[in-house]
Amino acid sequence: MPHIQIDYSPNLEDRLDIAGLCRTLRDAAAATGILPLAGIRVRATACTHVVIADGNPDHAFLDISLRLRGGRSAEDKARATAEIFAAAETFCAEVLATSSFMLSFEMRDIDPALSPKTSSIRRYLPGDSQ
Repeated sequence: MPHIQIDYSPNLEDRLDIAGLCRTLRDAAAATGILPLAGIRVRATACTHVVIADGNPDHAFLDISLRLRGGRSAEDKARATAEIFAAAETFCAEVLATSSFMLSFEMRDIDPALSPKTSSIRRYLPGDSQ
């Protein structure tokens, strides 16, 4: 049930394909082998009001937060963090190289006892995507 939330400065929309980044993060998360495709949700929100560093309106940021149910090993989570962040960094390479831009990522566990879930999505996925 990994939730990937992207918060970003609205000035990035002219510099970066946000929908493409969402797909890239979904694919990278699924490729880790520990985050099932059927549970991955990626969403991106442009932050209406931002002040970055010294307030220069050319500065931009993108913050990725991945929440997942507990139960995975620390080693698996560290590996997945590195792999997903590498995919984001590669996707954002041009923006990093050509403008003032901050990219960050955080993975954290959700306590399963405090986060009930239900879903019918697996019935609608192709057999090999479940």
